[in-house]
Amino acid sequence: MASGSVRTAVRPDKAAAEEVPGFRPLYRQVYEVLVRRIAEGVWKPGDALPSEPEIAADLGVSHGTVRKALDELAAENLVLRRQGRGTYVASHDDARILFQFFKIVADTGEHRFPESRILSVDIVDADSDAVQRLAVRAGARMVRLDRVRSVGEKLCIFERILLPKVMFPGIEKRALPNNLYELYRSVFGVTIVRTTEKLKAVGATRSVAKHLDVAAGTPLLQVDRVAFGIDGKAAEWRVSLCLTDTTHYLSDLR
Repeated sequence: MASGSVRTAVRPDKAAAEEVPGFRPLYRQVYEVLVRRIAEGVWKPGDALPSEPEIAADLGVSHGTVRKALDELAAENLVLRRQGRGTYVASHDDARILFQFFKIVADTGEHRFPESRILSVDIVDADSDAVQRLAVRAGARMVRLDRVRSVGEKLCIFERILLPKVMFPGIEKRALPNNLYELYRSVFGVTIVRTTEKLKAVGATRSVAKHLDVAAGTPLLQVDRVAFGIDGKAAEWRVSLCLTDTTHYLSDLR
């Protein structure tokens, strides 16, 4: 049996077992095995997963249990289902980042991946806010990245990004691409799978106003986001300050 097997967790009466408080349903155990294999690089972004019958035979569970686990992975955008072709590990290409993580849309309805320009990259100590957001110790070394972003030809976003240096060694010495999440995955093995966001209306500080070429106090939408890796650890804290005179924040709830 493959490493990470769930056979030992299976009880004779599976239906009854799933009702026991604190017992992890069988499909969740399968889900956790599959997530672990993706995190460990057994299957890389773009790779096809084995068929449902192959996974079921490997883990000693039913096809239905595997299907339910894969449904969970698909709902969390960890895998992509392609009808007639199979199930594939999702990648952080521009199209996926655009529709899963970037919510600022032009008022015309056009959804475009923004262009970025790096302003500065520095090494700083974690302050109390970073400790809270990223679950790091006080004073931990952090990489701080400032950049501005444009949607179309319109400069509209100032971003400050904080990363635990231990998770991204040497990133401050690299040429940083527009698509940071793909860099995190391909170079540092950190795959972003979910984020939490807080939205708030704020006024532009003098520094931010200068970068966005607006007057101090100009209304901005602040998007405070923490991004988590496939292992559940906080990997990035990003604060985006957005002009919304020609754009808006779009949340598509399903």
